[in-house]
Amino acid sequence: MAPAGYGNRVEGIHAVTAAAQAGRIRTLWVEKRRLGRPGVSEIVAGLDPSIVKTVQDVRAQAETDTPQGVVADCALISPVALDSLAGEEAAVLVLDHIEDPHNVGAIARTALAAGIDGLVVSARRAAPLSAVAFKSASGALEKLPVAVVGSIPEALSRLKEGGLWVVGLDARGDSSLFGLKLLTEPVALVIGAEGEGLATLTAKRCDVITSIPMAGDSESLNASISAALASFEIMRVRTPLEDGAPG
Repeated sequence: MAPAGYGNRVEGIHAVTAAAQAGRIRTLWVEKRRLGRPGVSEIVAGLDPSIVKTVQDVRAQAETDTPQGVVADCALISPVALDSLAGEEAAVLVLDHIEDPHNVGAIARTALAAGIDGLVVSARRAAPLSAVAFKSASGALEKLPVAVVGSIPEALSRLKEGGLWVVGLDARGDSSLFGLKLLTEPVALVIGAEGEGLATLTAKRCDVITSIPMAGDSESLNASISAALASFEIMRVRTPLEDGAPG
């Protein structure tokens, strides 16, 4: 059965502003002392007064530690069909059971900025698309298509059938991500879990496994940083050089 949706609780100025712009807010709790502050006043002004509830402290409704005085109950966002992410110029990030919602939100934010077409996340053994993820995404999860799947390896097989190459990103990869020509093709780039990297079955579905080269004995990068570097490398190799620009 397909998941019903995600994003029912949103907190923080940027995330709530984006949800309001998307027309998703059903109830907004806002701290009375913050009503006149920049950001908060704009959110409230754009909503039907009947759905705005003023309280002394929103932390009773909040899921995050720093809701910034605003918490919204929202209509759900529907996941997209996995097959809809395939296409002749597709660039998709697949998150292989990343468990930190802060990382998921940060990845969504940089993916949107880099022009990535969508995310694929697991419905099991992975961070939920929670208020924490939405706050870290700073509005990106309102715009970036997300497919929620039961099995990452099975999803990779389907994306391959849709014409995408599957590139794994793992500290143990034996080739560099930077300059990889395969990134100019329709591609699904798989980001391994924090500390563990790519799962065995996931790695077997990859056409190539790459790594981010690092100097000396540096530890592996945080998943969101790795995803950011990978997303912008895809943008870089796909962006034609302007006339006269250095090669």
